[in-house]
Amino acid sequence: MKPLSDTYVEETRFGFWFLRSHTWQHHVLRVAINDLRGLFSEPPPSAPVILDAGCGQGKSFQYLQATFAPKRLIGLDADPLSLELSREEARRQGFDVELIGSDCAELDVPDASVDLLFCHQTFHHLVQQDRALAEFYRVLKPGGYLLFAESTEAYIDTWVIRWLFRHPMHVQKSAAQYLEMIRDQGFEFAAQNVSYPYLWWSRATDFGLLERFGLRSAKPVGQREETLVNVVARKPLQGPSQ
Repeated sequence: MKPLSDTYVEETRFGFWFLRSHTWQHHVLRVAINDLRGLFSEPPPSAPVILDAGCGQGKSFQYLQATFAPKRLIGLDADPLSLELSREEARRQGFDVELIGSDCAELDVPDASVDLLFCHQTFHHLVQQDRALAEFYRVLKPGGYLLFAESTEAYIDTWVIRWLFRHPMHVQKSAAQYLEMIRDQGFEFAAQNVSYPYLWWSRATDFGLLERFGLRSAKPVGQREETLVNVVARKPLQGPSQ
């Protein structure tokens, strides 16, 4: 099926299979959503409208439902086959999910209509990242939250990831560059709203095997090149004063 975006970078067969795997669901999605929930400085909105931007095959739906109890859940993706699988996943889980076929750079979602926008491992697939972030800001309500979880260039630009998956390499960024980009768009966050997970699957060279066998000690934050960054960033209640 033809993608719904001219800039869509089609995933490899392995990548498409991996996004259906237990490892992806249990060790990546579940862990990321739990971590993001802990980064809120105050309780998240009750019964929120959630937009999952880049919902893929819908494996996040069960975790978003369990964690945030949304009154409305919207899944968006530019890949028609992924949307079909998301529909099947929602039906299997018994969830009422609205699905939209769209590029993240042109969201078919009204202004200021979303409480929580979940963007997990999607941004490094996007070519028009600035436009997508502007769209995220537009559709969030004042006081709404961007839940952003992303792999950085240090991880994406490794031989094993480049061999197994397909990404637009010219747009990859460091953790600091992603955070700067989010802040420049107008979102607000503090140090306590950011985390740098150092999970086994995100180790750029050996998937943490040397540390697991006691052959090397894990470097602390500030002494390593981060491979993951999570942030809960808030759209201000009021825009900048004129």
